[in-house]
Amino acid sequence: MRKVFACALFLLLATWMTTARSDLVISKVDRRIDLTSHIVRVLSTLKVENAGRVVVSEILLAIPNMQAKNLANLKAFYNEGKGKGSAINLPVAEVHPEGMPRELSFYSISLHEGLEKGKSLTVNVLTIFTHSLQPFPEEISQSDVQLVVYQDSAYYVSPYEVKSQSLNVLLPGGRVESYTKHPSGKLVDSEIKYGPYEKLPPFSYSPIVLHFENNNPFVVAQELVREIEVSHWGSIQITEHYNLAHKGATNKGGFSRLDYQSRSYMGGRSSLRQLIARLPPRAHSIYYRDDIGNISTSHLWGDSRKTQLEIEPRFPIFGGWRTSFTIGYSLPLQDFLFVSEGNRFLNITFGCPMDEVVIDDLIVKVVLPEGSKEVSVSVPFHTKQWHETKYSHLDIIGRPVVALEKHNVVPEHNTYFQVHYKFNNLSLLWEPLMLISGFLLLFVACIAYMHADMSISKSSASYIAKLQWDEVQATVQQVQNVIRRCLSAHEKLETSLQDLSRTGDVQSCKATRKIADGLLKELSKELKPLMGFLQSSPQAAQIWPKVEELVAKEKEMQEKLMQKHVAVVDCFEKKYSGREIENRVAPYQQKLSALKQDVDDLLDYIDEI
Repeated sequence: MRKVFACALFLLLATWMTTARSDLVISKVDRRIDLTSHIVRVLSTLKVENAGRVVVSEILLAIPNMQAKNLANLKAFYNEGKGKGSAINLPVAEVHPEGMPRELSFYSISLHEGLEKGKSLTVNVLTIFTHSLQPFPEEISQSDVQLVVYQDSAYYVSPYEVKSQSLNVLLPGGRVESYTKHPSGKLVDSEIKYGPYEKLPPFSYSPIVLHFENNNPFVVAQELVREIEVSHWGSIQITEHYNLAHKGATNKGGFSRLDYQSRSYMGGRSSLRQLIARLPPRAHSIYYRDDIGNISTSHLWGDSRKTQLEIEPRFPIFGGWRTSFTIGYSLPLQDFLFVSEGNRFLNITFGCPMDEVVIDDLIVKVVLPEGSKEVSVSVPFHTKQWHETKYSHLDIIGRPVVALEKHNVVPEHNTYFQVHYKFNNLSLLWEPLMLISGFLLLFVACIAYMHADMSISKSSASYIAKLQWDEVQATVQQVQNVIRRCLSAHEKLETSLQDLSRTGDVQSCKATRKIADGLLKELSKELKPLMGFLQSSPQAAQIWPKVEELVAKEKEMQEKLMQKHVAVVDCFEKKYSGREIENRVAPYQQKLSALKQDVDDLLDYIDEI
């Protein structure tokens, strides 16, 4: 509220601090604000007169910055001829005129023909805003209705004098908590009317605040990635990855499934229950899944003009809740890909097929067939563009990808855009020729293998040497396994010392040592025949010294560990202090660390051999 009144004060001061443009006068403004969803749409019909002496070629629009930051789309058009004729769009661009208030953002409408002195023109201006309805209160329980606050001006903010104006605000129905009272303001059913107001100077501003019930789910796709993959073999595959959130009043308290299903009129009236995607006609191979897998709660129907997909999330989405999912479908190539003067161009829709979904960040990637060249894009609005390369099955140089990114996207952006490129039809033969060549080479290799004699004589010296080396390798592996079992027994001894320091149970520690000592003796017996074989085998001459050193190091490690164990147990029995115990075992610990490092290095060395 403070920001609203501060802006109002500034704009009132601007009426005399700023020299407004006097060439144009707005004789009448009819403004209609649609608040029936969470997307705010404002349609302003301006009757503009040229009161100056020179021809005017542009009309300035002024939008307060607090609203302009949420501006998603701005469109200006007029109807050709008298009455309702065909609508002709006018170019609109953001401008920064000198001497104008900084708290306003300005946009210029370029006229196709200059407006001469004394002439008038009726222009329609459609502005669409997102994130403009603020939940109030910000947290509600499952059974509460969702109330929102909307702030605007009862006067049309313009750099020109306005002779007559009126404002109609359309509400979604339900409770109206409060609204700013004006002498000429009144509430009729679900519509608040302000005006008419006569002869207002430039930059007139009168703040209004509306507090009303709006139980529509505030569905916002924080990120949507659409991938459109073109195949010249007859289809277009579209995959859409959604990261969805409900930006309405946050749900507080627990969620009752019983109330939600049995009393839907009370439980979660503002929750998101389903989404409707309006897909192009003849869409097929449609699927809907999330991170868990395929979701079967969806319905599909259509005719020759449209295909409609009704999907339900796994759980109702309340305010503050999120979900993510993927939908995919295929389209006939001939419906969207055309040829003109030797070039091909794809004509397909840009935005989201979902109803009343705001997209914070939309990325559209068009994947063209391998071999496409001279790629260009024609989009009816500004987007960030870059190029990538995607590799798929049987690709050699990769498929060119053109990526488009746009922020703050609304359903009105779901218009057609074009991707132009050149493609040589001979490139279609690459993949079939690669498959034919691959199968041919496979068959030739099979024939050669079947006719080749690659057997090795079992009496040859090389075969016997190989068998002997395999036997040496198996024996070395058995030695390594025994050593690792010894190291495992070492770890159990170390663990028993840790338990002793924690519990003081000397008898349990001694029992563990006795068991480990018996196990180590058994493992030592297992090593003797293995070491004897390696020592006598000529094939093991290279690896024998390292194996012998490994066994010796492990044996020394056993001795030191047993000495350390006995010393620690003895200290605990004599009730030595912790410092005295550390001093007594320090020499053993230092030696054990060095021996363990040597054993690990030898094991790694033997593994490499």
